[in-house]
Amino acid sequence: MTIGQPVDSTTTPPARIALDAAAIDAAAERIGGVVALSPLQISERLSAATGAQVYLKREDLQSVRSYKIRGAYNVMSMLTDAERAAGVVAASAGNHAQGVAYAARTMQIRSRIYVPTSTPKQKRDRIRWHGGDFVELISVGDTYDAAAAAAQADVLETGATWIHAFDDTRTAAGQGTMSKEIVEQLGRMPDLVVVPVGGGGAIAGMTTYLRSLSDQVRIVGVEPTGAVSLSAALVDGGPVTLSGIDPFVDGAAVKRIGGLGHRVMSEAGATVAHHPDLPQSGTVHRGHEKLPAGAVHITHVDEGAICSAMLELYQNEGIISEPAGALAVTALEDLPIEPGWTVVCLLSGGNNDVSRYGEVIERSLVHRGLKHYFLVDFPQEPGALRGFLNEVLGPDDDITLFEYVKRNNRETGAALVGVELGAPGGLSPLLDRMNSSRLICERLEPGSPAYRYLT
Repeated sequence: MTIGQPVDSTTTPPARIALDAAAIDAAAERIGGVVALSPLQISERLSAATGAQVYLKREDLQSVRSYKIRGAYNVMSMLTDAERAAGVVAASAGNHAQGVAYAARTMQIRSRIYVPTSTPKQKRDRIRWHGGDFVELISVGDTYDAAAAAAQADVLETGATWIHAFDDTRTAAGQGTMSKEIVEQLGRMPDLVVVPVGGGGAIAGMTTYLRSLSDQVRIVGVEPTGAVSLSAALVDGGPVTLSGIDPFVDGAAVKRIGGLGHRVMSEAGATVAHHPDLPQSGTVHRGHEKLPAGAVHITHVDEGAICSAMLELYQNEGIISEPAGALAVTALEDLPIEPGWTVVCLLSGGNNDVSRYGEVIERSLVHRGLKHYFLVDFPQEPGALRGFLNEVLGPDDDITLFEYVKRNNRETGAALVGVELGAPGGLSPLLDRMNSSRLICERLEPGSPAYRYLT
């Protein structure tokens, strides 16, 4: 991931309302009959791990399995008769699209929704189910930003009404209703609220509402390491386009943060955690900082760590979370949470395709240091593989992949070997045994082109 050029701010849609507590209160009234009051559940496991009272705001339990219905329904309920008649156009990685589709069918408004080709099939199927005959789904490009460009071209050509996923004050006001509910459900202000960040609409709305009530509450925004568009904007002084992103956390993989999200977080005095691709970042160092009262901080978590958090949520709490939905929970391990704090994590969505769990498990194992890949030249003689198993592999290690990749002579044959260790500390002894053997073993380093092809 590298930083591109600043984006012309004139591309940001004009504000239709002011984003303030009054707008969020009005949005809550507007969507109250449609959007569920999602549970605020204590997590005994995360509370024990942090020493705090950790609550999960369960937006995965909405009818569209994410909080995105809040902003989408708020915007569409405010459209004029002429705008409804013109139909609407939206772009989304999948969750906003479901909110728009639900609102389109409920209000009987024709809509065209653009999604990237990388959008999981589960999300595409749910968009069609929620929208029925009122939605035309169009897959284009491999990122949200590419889909958004196609949607904007549609708006210019047809005159349809643009329903932005995050860079619209009406959308952000709808998302901000989550903060209103959190405070009402707790009956007090939390000490810390942790929010996932993609385009910046949710954190803009939630920060606006929380700050209207207290200047002491701490707010942490969490981005995936492969798509730190808000961090880049705060470092650079304005929205910039990232030249490349990791699309795995599809619900938060945005190349350019919205102008609204950047403005709100800048005005809140947000600091940025260190990131290797952001040389000016690191005003506060992730993992070592304190979070004083009133702090607003933007951090990031690795995709592999997100996968581990997803698996923990599933195995311990029975919660099906998508990658973006687990962002806030993932960050808890690195945040300096003090005992006794009340902490709220936004579990933003549960639209995870079951077919992705193989990749989720793989990324988690790699992140935990348990999965490694090697190219091994085996002599073409009987017992060569048995020798590798007996002399090189440890007693708790396992071969998870074995595939010959080349046979170019009679003496040796190269094989791709995947090894899952019994414990992370087993790597060094394994490498020592490889070096002592007569086999030629080459480790495929994480981040290399060959390794990225594998994973």
